[in-house]
Amino acid sequence: MNSRKIIHVDCDCFYAAIEMRDDPSLASKPLAVGGLADRRGVIATCNYEARSYGVRSAMASGQALKLCPDLLIVKPRMEAYRAVSREIQAIFRDYTELIEPLSLDEAYLDVSDSQHFAGSATRIAQDIRRRVSQELHITVSAGVAPNKFLAKIASDWKKPNGLFVITPDQVEEFVAALPVSKLHGVGKVTADKLGRLGIRTCSDLRAWSKLALVKEFGSFGERLWGLSYGIDERLVRNDSRRQSVSVENTFDKDLPDLAACLEQLPALLAQLETRMALLDPTYRPDKPFVKIKFHDFSQTTLEQAGARRDLDSYKRLLSAAFARGNKAVRLLGVGVRLYDLRVKHEQLELFAP
Repeated sequence: MNSRKIIHVDCDCFYAAIEMRDDPSLASKPLAVGGLADRRGVIATCNYEARSYGVRSAMASGQALKLCPDLLIVKPRMEAYRAVSREIQAIFRDYTELIEPLSLDEAYLDVSDSQHFAGSATRIAQDIRRRVSQELHITVSAGVAPNKFLAKIASDWKKPNGLFVITPDQVEEFVAALPVSKLHGVGKVTADKLGRLGIRTCSDLRAWSKLALVKEFGSFGERLWGLSYGIDERLVRNDSRRQSVSVENTFDKDLPDLAACLEQLPALLAQLETRMALLDPTYRPDKPFVKIKFHDFSQTTLEQAGARRDLDSYKRLLSAAFARGNKAVRLLGVGVRLYDLRVKHEQLELFAP
């Protein structure tokens, strides 16, 4: 682990930052990018002025306006955002070819073998932040660490427009004090369960054996054990391609029946469309699917080739999936499989005469 140098770069309120850059009159005003409230729109992102009112990504625009009546909501300009993303990626490539984009506005960089700044990951991150600011007039936050898990946490540590570094000899102390709610994959429900078990920090997690955690949390228990010691062996993969995109919600109270599940679909689909907009154009949406986890933790996933991605199609899928268990539901998810257009292009080149 000590030999790896990973940087996680995350743009600060990316869409909103571009809107404020391109229209300076919007700066310092509460601003969101998303759909209109009268059309059941959803907030894609917002600036920090809006966040101070409690406005958040994936929030219904109507709810956001109740929290912040002066909120300005502008429609997304995806082509503009993609163009800026490509410029940021070009800056990254000046330092390393090992780049794993997570979306338009964030990426992992492995600079372990980079010769820039005598191999200093911290100075590379500083220079990336400087160039993005000077050349593109937006800000990014960055985290530097020996692995992806810690680099991502570090990039959020001093947001916005910050840099945080976790050196190998700081990992032990830093992770020990880390709240378990910060761990990748720990949502509200898991965090609440950990809390009931008296586990609030990674130091608390370390008091449990790997076997005990597996008994409580299944296969995720092993992951929890590793993260509590700052262990993450995942590589930065510049050739990784998504197989699907999805959103899901674990409810504080179980949904009692199919009707209650169907009521949740519009909001979930609005969040899904927001995530779909972040994909690069080398993907094409394919089969829609739904995921249900019932109150007893049994789960099922159902997809259908040739189905449309509209509300009625997802209602039919959800109804059929619910019938497999016909009991209260704790988690609902919706998504779509992706067709990789890049693979098709590469195959045509390979077999072309």
